[in-house]
Amino acid sequence: MDSAEILDRTRVGFAGLDVAPSTQLAAIEAIELWIEDPRFAAYRSQIVSLSMNARWDTLIDSFYQSLPFGTGGRRGPVGVGPNRFNPWTFSTSIEGHARWLRETRGEDALLVVIGYDVRCFQDISGSLEPAAPTPVSQIRSRDFAEIAAEVYTAHEIRVVLPAAGAILSTPELSFAVRDLDADAGLIISASHNHPDDNGSKFYHAHGGQLVPPYDQALAAHIADVQRVERMSMDRGVANGLVRVLEPETHQRYIDANLSALRRKPQTLIPVVFTPLHGTADTSVGDVLEAAGVPLTLEPTQSDHDGAFSTVPFRAPNPERAETLQIAIETATKLGVDLVMGCDPDADRLGVAVQHHGTWITLNGNEIAALVCHAALLDHPHSEPLVLKTEVTTSLVSRIAEAQGAAVIDDLLVGFKYIGDVLFGLERKGRFGIFEGDPERFAVGVEESHGVLVTPAVRDKDAAGGALLLTALASEEAARDLTLIDTLNALMQTHGVFHNHLSNTVLKGASGKEQIAQIMSSFRAVPPTEICGRQVLEMIDRQDPLGPSGAHLSETDRVSRNMLSFVLEDGARLILRPSGTEPKAKVYVETSAAPTDHLISQRRQLKLDAERLAQAFTAAMLERIDITLPAWALEISDLVSIDTKQQWAARVVPELLERLENEPEGASVWLKSVLDSDSRAQLKPGIHALIGSLGFEHPTLAACFD
Repeated sequence: MDSAEILDRTRVGFAGLDVAPSTQLAAIEAIELWIEDPRFAAYRSQIVSLSMNARWDTLIDSFYQSLPFGTGGRRGPVGVGPNRFNPWTFSTSIEGHARWLRETRGEDALLVVIGYDVRCFQDISGSLEPAAPTPVSQIRSRDFAEIAAEVYTAHEIRVVLPAAGAILSTPELSFAVRDLDADAGLIISASHNHPDDNGSKFYHAHGGQLVPPYDQALAAHIADVQRVERMSMDRGVANGLVRVLEPETHQRYIDANLSALRRKPQTLIPVVFTPLHGTADTSVGDVLEAAGVPLTLEPTQSDHDGAFSTVPFRAPNPERAETLQIAIETATKLGVDLVMGCDPDADRLGVAVQHHGTWITLNGNEIAALVCHAALLDHPHSEPLVLKTEVTTSLVSRIAEAQGAAVIDDLLVGFKYIGDVLFGLERKGRFGIFEGDPERFAVGVEESHGVLVTPAVRDKDAAGGALLLTALASEEAARDLTLIDTLNALMQTHGVFHNHLSNTVLKGASGKEQIAQIMSSFRAVPPTEICGRQVLEMIDRQDPLGPSGAHLSETDRVSRNMLSFVLEDGARLILRPSGTEPKAKVYVETSAAPTDHLISQRRQLKLDAERLAQAFTAAMLERIDITLPAWALEISDLVSIDTKQQWAARVVPELLERLENEPEGASVWLKSVLDSDSRAQLKPGIHALIGSLGFEHPTLAACFD
């Protein structure tokens, strides 16, 4: 079939989608380029196969735009087309970065450090046609690293990367850039995303990511790339432009984290740690072992497996309590009371504590508060500095202020803004009204399980936080207490807080349009109340006349796409699109002065926050003409709204009908239409549905056991 026929067929297919004509046209133009231009010859067969098999949703989402330059780089599904992560889109990013480095840092010798995680694309989701060849089949993060090396060396830029078979975590990459006095760094990872994703982030010479407006200049260079220069790896090695990262850097990284522990208990309690098949055995694992922590690596999750095969829903994100479940089971068998885990690039930290015989998994805000408390103990500076993002719990600010620390607590979402504060102190001796050098820094935290306790690293690093929490837990254990007791004591002293995060997944080109529509709608017509609570104020961080001032760049405008709602009774709610995933994120904080009934008070604040989040999510969906029953909003937030609608409109009604008419076959039918992961994701919604019925429904519940 020739190009004209493929394009005609695709136009007809796109016409049946609920997508704007301009989006359809942009996708068609990009598809025409990719099936006719010799640069993309290796991708043509897959594109033709997708069209012949009427994979219209996949095609339009793959081609309607170029993969956006988001939080320091590009991240997204691996696949074919400009809106997918593949050798072409990746290499254009590196080409643009190489040109930008030459423009900004001159013609002298330049050095870039490259790190990468364990990912290997296996198309678990079935987004591509398996019979058609494609350059992305089985492509590893290491393969992307070698592509990057070939592009940099073509510009006479030296590169350092791990030895073949080795890996390098995100925080250690940040450290290595500074340790080697490099001009830049590159990490290849999609962090906690599904294994079908991959991505890349660029680091500046100070070890942190670029912030606006500087990232805008880099993004512009990348957007202008039409041709990519490459030098073969063999030639790069022969010319002395490629060398292997030496082990001394790793040892200095470990030492930097060890130095953050200023009060080491006589006895450190044992820890079970899971790297979730990723790189964290080389960072958190090595740091804890060097500190003398009796450490057990979760044996079923310590191999470097880019498919994350044992992780529930293949979502290796410590923000999700279920990711630590296997390690918790191991800890229970061993009699260990503290479990920790990391996402595959080792920057996010998960923690679970056995408290009075019950395992409690901490959320990111609770971890942030505890790490802040631990980092301020015996800090050598008379007025240490604590940094946090605006969406992170206010308890951190209360703890810091009570300890005499200075606090910057309104940073935009993204750890790059914490790194930028450190860069400002390092370069100018000040950041805004705050003066000093980076040694004043005590801790930086964000609600998404990100912590940093040493200025030697300029991105979130689970290793230092894990070490400080292990030491703190050991001190408490000597008094027959746990980290839960510590957290309760902090709230009893500084105020009671509950923070809740709700994600609404809106996939594809239509999802991007819907998220933009939601943000525009709330700006135009803000709510006056949310779940019966009056909205006292709406703060638009994107408003050039607001507290954030004029936009520094387009990347600054995008980063500031955030609406904050101040509610009565001290509650606050923040809405923003994710910078790396197709999600609208809703952050809710409820708070109160402590009482003598702290446990029941915390339980009530949790219930209040969840109700606010659900009510706001329902109102948000109404703005794009989507209505879901309340029980469907309880379905796992890993599930897209499209799928929730299908389950609510078709799967669950048919299941109920089968239970009424042929109950013995209902469970078998459900297993035929939903796999085990999908049934597990639907289960919370089913329990909410049973609750709404007002009576027990054991046969319905049994279908999900």
